[in-house]
Amino acid sequence: MACVRSVNVGKARPNPWKGIASTGIDKRPVEGPVAVAAPGPKGTGAVGLAGDRVYDVAHHGGDDQAVYAYAREDLDAWQDQLGRPLADGSFGENLTTEGLDVSGALIGERWRIGPDVVLEVSCPRIPCGTFQGWLGEQHWIKRFTQAAVPGAYLRVVTPGEISAGDVVEVLDRPAHDVSVELSFRAYTLEPELLPRLLDVDALPQEDLEMIRRRLAAGS
Repeated sequence: MACVRSVNVGKARPNPWKGIASTGIDKRPVEGPVAVAAPGPKGTGAVGLAGDRVYDVAHHGGDDQAVYAYAREDLDAWQDQLGRPLADGSFGENLTTEGLDVSGALIGERWRIGPDVVLEVSCPRIPCGTFQGWLGEQHWIKRFTQAAVPGAYLRVVTPGEISAGDVVEVLDRPAHDVSVELSFRAYTLEPELLPRLLDVDALPQEDLEMIRRRLAAGS
C-alpha cells in the first residue's frame, strides 16, 4: 500500500551555492498533521505546506510547484550508490513516499492523500546548484540528470492536512503516456521527446511555452 513515510518542512539556512542569501532545501520530518493549500502564483516564496517556503522565488514555489515528492525507494538506491545515509527530506522533498513510483507517475495524475487532500502531478524537479552544493557531491547535477529519477512536483487540488502514515491513493490517470521521468528526459538530455509533451495540458503553462520556444528554435 502506498503511503507518506514522512512530511518534511524546510528550515532556512544560508545559501553559499547561488546568488541568493537563503535556501529552504534543508527539509526535515515533522510530527503531526501539516496543513496543505494552494500557495498562489510563483514569485512570493509560498509553497503548499504550512511553515515551509522557498527563497529562489524566480524558479521555485507557486501553484505548480506547491509540493515536492520523492520515493524512499529511490533515496535508498542513491544511498547505496553514494555510500552514505540519506535521511527523509535529504533531497529537499516535502513528502517522502513508500510504495509509490513517483517518477513513473503520469503528468496530470491525481493522488488522494489521507481523507481529504488531493494533489495533481505537474512536472519534474530540475536539479540546480543549490541541490548540488547541499549534497556536497561533485558532478551531482550531471549524475542526477543522467539517472532520470527526478521526483515530482504537485499542485494542490483539494486542501486539507497531511500526516506521516497517510495512505496515497491514485484517483485518476490521464490517457496519455507522458510520465514525470519522460518529461524530465525531454527537458534535459533527450529534446527529441519534446513534441510528445505539447498536448499534455497538465504541464505548467510556462513549461509549455518553453517547449514551444525550443521546438521553434530547432532544439
